[in-house]
Amino acid sequence: MGAGIAGASVAFFAARDGHDVMVVDAGVERASDVPSALVNPVRGQSGRVDEGALEGMRLTWSLLDEVRSLGFDVPHERAGVRRPVPDERTRRKFEASLPSDLPHAWRAADEVRGLAAGWHSVLDIFEGGWLDGPAFVGALLRASGARVVRGFASDVRPTRVMVGEQAYRADVVVRCGGSLGTSGGTHRAGTMLLLDHAPCEVPLSFGVYAAPDERGGVLGSTFEAPTSEHVSSPPPLSSLAWLMGKAQGLLGDLSPRVTGTWTGTRLSTFVSGRQGDGTWSLTGLGSKGFLIGPLLARNLTSEVQESSLN
Repeated sequence: MGAGIAGASVAFFAARDGHDVMVVDAGVERASDVPSALVNPVRGQSGRVDEGALEGMRLTWSLLDEVRSLGFDVPHERAGVRRPVPDERTRRKFEASLPSDLPHAWRAADEVRGLAAGWHSVLDIFEGGWLDGPAFVGALLRASGARVVRGFASDVRPTRVMVGEQAYRADVVVRCGGSLGTSGGTHRAGTMLLLDHAPCEVPLSFGVYAAPDERGGVLGSTFEAPTSEHVSSPPPLSSLAWLMGKAQGLLGDLSPRVTGTWTGTRLSTFVSGRQGDGTWSLTGLGSKGFLIGPLLARNLTSEVQESSLN
């Protein structure tokens, strides 16, 4: 249930394991429809690298290569991600977090095109990059051969799901619904300004991120206050003004023209594995869906397969 990056990845790996897969997809307000998703293992303003981040990043790129080899177009660039830092103290925090097997280099700030003046230095993460969220999710779904049923799932049981008045039976039910339709937990809205051309050649990220995308470029951030429910309203003008201010601090004067906005709400309360009601779950990936979502989906489907054999 759910056709974002978690659900599409579960469908892909479950089909690879020999299962017939059906995906229930509401088809609206998926956070995974982000037009330019960063694949970036070095997170936040402390530079942490979560467990599984490097393996997840490499699996994401491997899957992207696989679906492209099957003929599915997924706009992307694997030219790296650059993380500018404001001072020596922050650079030391980043350096303390970096694993030895992450290829990277530090650059002087004045060597990086598109970066505003005043930054201390820039971490260049060679294996990072950006990808088109809906194109990648769609490619995984189509490559899985899954049957897609449009609608909201209700009355979910371990071997049955209701969609409207129709009951669908299954051997295994996996919940991957994300924020939409989920009560409780932590929900965070993220906003992007869509631009007529890319503000930088390689994505730049610290507090806000700038990146190319298929149609031009984006400026994005997750800055709204957490809520306990899904938020579908557009961001207030004050939030857009905040985003523009942060973007100017990152990039200096902005030459691209803003052509629109995009907003998605993520669930950041992570749940994975078999649940007490007999269903399975993979949800709450927050902003790391494209970094670790496919990895967690592969692990979950392996767990489901092992459970079925036992």
